[in-house]
Amino acid sequence: MECNYELKDGCLRICVPKELDHHCAVGLRMEADLLIEAYQVRKLIFDFSETEFMDSSGIGVLIGRCKNMSYSGGEVTAENLSERVQKIFVVSGLHKIIKIETKEDN
Repeated sequence: MECNYELKDGCLRICVPKELDHHCAVGLRMEADLLIEAYQVRKLIFDFSETEFMDSSGIGVLIGRCKNMSYSGGEVTAENLSERVQKIFVVSGLHKIIKIETKEDN
């Protein structure tokens, strides 16, 4: 499964696929890290509009990108979370380290 990436003015938006599992986590991790380093990304946005499932590998990718961004003083946000993905964020504790943007915030 392929991810879509949008890069603009030091901001990288990653459109997370329908299923963020161990099959696509490795590719997403590698591609995101390459783009973050090559383009000196200051803000990383995970867009979950299409995502229906995320396993522990996906959670690990998000936590790792948060750590990497914190080293450079960047920020990480997540947006367009379905109710299901939002529950995963709460149960895993991701909501404590990633700012969740809602439609009212935009």
